[in-house]
Amino acid sequence: MTTSPRLPGGTQVVLREASLDQAGARVQRGATGRVVGDAESGGYLIRLTDGRQITAGRGDLALRKAYQRDATRSGPVTDDHRYVTDHTIYAAVVGSRAFGLDVEGSDTDLRGVYAAPADAFWSLRKPPRHVEGPAPEQFSWEVERFCELALKANPNLLEVLHSPMVETITPLGEELVELRGAFLSQLMYQTYSGYVLSQFKKIEADLRRDGEPRWKHVMHLLRLLLACRDVLATGAFRTDAGEHRERLLSVRRGERAWPEVETWRLSLHAQIDDALDATPLPAVPDAARVDAWLRSVRARSAREALA
Repeated sequence: MTTSPRLPGGTQVVLREASLDQAGARVQRGATGRVVGDAESGGYLIRLTDGRQITAGRGDLALRKAYQRDATRSGPVTDDHRYVTDHTIYAAVVGSRAFGLDVEGSDTDLRGVYAAPADAFWSLRKPPRHVEGPAPEQFSWEVERFCELALKANPNLLEVLHSPMVETITPLGEELVELRGAFLSQLMYQTYSGYVLSQFKKIEADLRRDGEPRWKHVMHLLRLLLACRDVLATGAFRTDAGEHRERLLSVRRGERAWPEVETWRLSLHAQIDDALDATPLPAVPDAARVDAWLRSVRARSAREALA
C-alpha cells in the first residue's frame, strides 16, 4: 500500500479536528499552522499562526492548499473511488508477482489508469489526479497524470504499461498500450540510475545504523538496473526477471554478502553507461503523439457528454 511521505519542516497544515495546545487550551478545527519538527510520539510539532504549539498525527492534519480546495468542492471526497470503479481503462498487477520475484505471502499490487469523463472537469470539484483504493494494494492515476509521469520515464508507470498480468483493459486501454513505445526514451537513464543511486546512499546509512539493509528493497533496485540496461540496449521493455530470478531472490533472502551486491550494482551501472552510447531509443519521448491521443480521449468524452 502507498505510504505518505513525512511532511517537511515549514509545510502549511490545517487541523482536521479540534485539539489541545501544549498548555491544555482548546484549538479549534480548521486552525492553521506550520510543521516545525517531529514529535516524540511519531507525529508532528505544529506552530499555529497565533504562536501556540501543538502535537498532531498525520491523520489529524490536512495540507492547507488541499484543505481549501476540498472545501470548495461539491460532493464527498469518498466519491473519488467511483472514478476507479466506473472509468478505469487499464489495470495490471505490478511488483514482485509481475517481475517473477514473488514468494509465499507476496502482495498483489494492482495499478490502474482511469479516464475521468469530460463533464467532470466542468465542475468546481475537478477529478482527482490519482486515487488510492478502493481495494487494498490498489492505486490508480487519471489518464492525463499518468501520461505526464510516464513521459518522464517514471519506472512505476512504465512497468504498469508493460506488465504481463493485465486485469482490466477497455478499447481506450488498448489504445494506451499501443502508445507505450512513445513513452520510452533515453530519459530512462536519468530516472532509473538516479533513483537507484539515491536509494543506495540511504541503504548505506541503514548499514551503518542497523548493520544490514532491507534486502527486499535492494533486490528491487538491482532489478531496476537490469531493466534499464536491457531497454537501453534493445529498445524493448522487459518486465520479467528471467535468468536473473534466482540471483535476485538470493539477495532478497540476505544470502549475498554486501561487497558482492555492491560489485554487481557498480557493474550494472557501467553496463548501462555502455548501453546508452549505442541505444536505439530516442533522446526524448514522443510527447506530441501522446498529447494528440490524450486530446482525442477528451474530445470523444466531451461529445458523449453533450450528446
